[in-house]
Amino acid sequence: MLETVLIDNKEIKKFIAEKNFAEAARHLLNLQKSSWQKLSAGYKSLQNVRTKSLEFDGYSFKIQFNPGRIVSSSAKVDEKSVSERECFLCYRNLPSEQKGILYDERFLILGNPFPIFPEHFTAAHIEHIPQRIIRQSRTFNDLLTLSKDLSEFYTVIYNGPKCGASAPDHLHFQAGSKFFMPINNEFQQIRNKYGEILYEQKNLIVAVIDDGLRRFISIESDDSVLLREIFKMFYEEYETINPDTIEPLLNILSFYNERSGWRVIIFLRAKHRSSHYFKEGKENILLSPAAVDLGGVCITPLEKDFNKIDKELLTEIFQEITLEKEKFEHLKSLLKEKLK
Repeated sequence: MLETVLIDNKEIKKFIAEKNFAEAARHLLNLQKSSWQKLSAGYKSLQNVRTKSLEFDGYSFKIQFNPGRIVSSSAKVDEKSVSERECFLCYRNLPSEQKGILYDERFLILGNPFPIFPEHFTAAHIEHIPQRIIRQSRTFNDLLTLSKDLSEFYTVIYNGPKCGASAPDHLHFQAGSKFFMPINNEFQQIRNKYGEILYEQKNLIVAVIDDGLRRFISIESDDSVLLREIFKMFYEEYETINPDTIEPLLNILSFYNERSGWRVIIFLRAKHRSSHYFKEGKENILLSPAAVDLGGVCITPLEKDFNKIDKELLTEIFQEITLEKEKFEHLKSLLKEKLK
């Protein structure tokens, strides 16, 4: 029964009644640290992670040595492997100690026991339905509403089923500390230096950006209806140049503030993992980029990779997994035409 998974706490229930899901999530995490040993251990190990910064022209990346992420980084996400394991996001399969918050009667907000962020959550759909951003009719809107409702403290992310989603068979988002990813602080200077604005009016800015490592689309608006329309238009055009049997390859960050509304960043992908991931011996690099990595925090669960990755190697990896320049330019021309 779903009720047995929900946290029973008066203060959290008060925050939920007030629609203050950011505070409710923060309190959930604090309670779980004291009541669930696995999550507590995950956060204790996070205190010992090592980081280093790589400075590029106008933006930065952090490389994080985080042994606790070995399970996610090395996860087998092919169809056969996924079909042969129990879904760890289905509430019926959760550990008895894991508790959550019901959001919009359809999502369960859970503390993530393998954190990257100082505060890290998963929002899993209560039904076992596939990870899709648009073919599940409400998913993109769910991303917008969740990022608004958690915006006091958190940014919300979506990883495509072939672009880093740990459970491609179960619809979910992740949420993490708001300014942890460098791109949230550096976005304006990146857009000004490397971007081209395709459309701008009072409550909508659409831009395309190529900063040398990443190619992405940004949509900024305080109007959720307009955002959904623009995203649908983008998706239909992107699907024509990056076709896939599941969905075109992408990762999404949704950032919200009260003054300007949403900023949705859509990273365009050529593949999930670079050739370095599959090499043998010393040449192997266990870096499996998803939205957090593209946002500027690259997770390396192995110390050898943390020591080895420099600007040149990171550029090589990212250029391989990012949408090809020719396709990016074609998408740009398609969007320009549609936005006229």
